[in-house]
Amino acid sequence: MNATVHQLLNQQINKEFYSAYLYLEFSNYFKSQDLDGFANWYFIQAQEERDHAMLFYTYLQNEDMPITLEAIDKPNFEWVDHMTTLEAGLTHEKYVTSLINAIYEAAYDSRDFRAMQFLDWFVKEQGEEETNARDLISKFKLFGNDPKSLYMLNQELAARVYSAPSLVL
Repeated sequence: MNATVHQLLNQQINKEFYSAYLYLEFSNYFKSQDLDGFANWYFIQAQEERDHAMLFYTYLQNEDMPITLEAIDKPNFEWVDHMTTLEAGLTHEKYVTSLINAIYEAAYDSRDFRAMQFLDWFVKEQGEEETNARDLISKFKLFGNDPKSLYMLNQELAARVYSAPSLVL
């Protein structure tokens, strides 16, 4: 495996765990605002990010590549309001997309077809993650200022259940 690809894949483990921490922080915020559905939505997001980290971890193990785990930074986010939190989620997903794209580009440049195939799932997943974050913002803009509608949106988000990724390594 190309050294740059290996380094980027290893770094992505830490980035995915950070994403999980960030979304747990979002979940805590919404829980403190008595929006249990929003808290549930971000709690599940945290679970997904943790699983993404483990997929990168397992991939490197399967490739017999060393793994270096780093400290996970504490999320540094200032709580302004619900919309700011939702928008920060979309901004973060766009950032993660840029990270995945950079790894894919390095794999492409080094003709690491196995890594590219592995990353294909993440490219698709990031498209879905950005769409979900945008949809949540759109729904909040539509309903968030009306208490009854906010209650209904909160109930919709409470119904989300966790589903493990289907990527087979």
